[in-house]
Amino acid sequence: MSRRVIVTEDPQGLRTLRFEEGGARQSVVWPGEPLRLEADYTRVSMVGLAFVPRPSRILVVGLGGGAIPMFLRAVLPEAHLDVVDVEPDVVLAAKLFCGVEEDDALRVFVADGRSFIESSGPPYSLIFLDAYGPDSIPAHLATREFLGAVRARLAPGGAVVGNVWESESNPLFPSMLRTWQVSFRQLHRFDVADTSNRILVGLADAEPHSRESLMASAETVRRERGLPFDLGELVAREYRPVPRRLKHGHVLTDAELR
Repeated sequence: MSRRVIVTEDPQGLRTLRFEEGGARQSVVWPGEPLRLEADYTRVSMVGLAFVPRPSRILVVGLGGGAIPMFLRAVLPEAHLDVVDVEPDVVLAAKLFCGVEEDDALRVFVADGRSFIESSGPPYSLIFLDAYGPDSIPAHLATREFLGAVRARLAPGGAVVGNVWESESNPLFPSMLRTWQVSFRQLHRFDVADTSNRILVGLADAEPHSRESLMASAETVRRERGLPFDLGELVAREYRPVPRRLKHGHVLTDAELR
């Protein structure tokens, strides 16, 4: 079911997408300036490139105003991007007001993210999970079964990057963290400073990654791709090791949704 989508613009030209008047910001973009990532979490999400510096095929679940896919399109012109959003009005607003443009290398699909991932299709080097309802991640996009399907769509050496909130408004965060941990062979966490956003990176491969190796990779990506921010500094500042044994939370399953 489509939601009402509201796009506003401030005097400087920054556009904000919300689902209702006064609702939480779903996306903030500078139309026509894809390299200008306004939201802090979108910049930190690019740590995925430190894990996979040369992705050939990328999936983004959750379009919003298109900040993440349009940035990736600009810095990775050789990569193919698929973007999925369940709300047709969000897709329309992103194209009309937020600068999202499809081309031969970037396709936007109106579909449920889980159904899209569970259907047959090619593997992805990077998968970004950034789908939100008005105030939370849809429950069926947070379970072990869903993350198992996501892992199955990864190409060898691929990574999954997820945006999760840790706050009083999300009491399930410890369970989400535990669910990610049991769903991947490696889990890395990056805390976005002064926000409740937590960027999780799940890997199907067992090859270890240290803060130092990721910083070096991030610096190479920044230099080769001309990133307008210091990705290595973000890795150094925001990286948080995930304990092998988490003390809180439980594994979220589809059975809880029934």
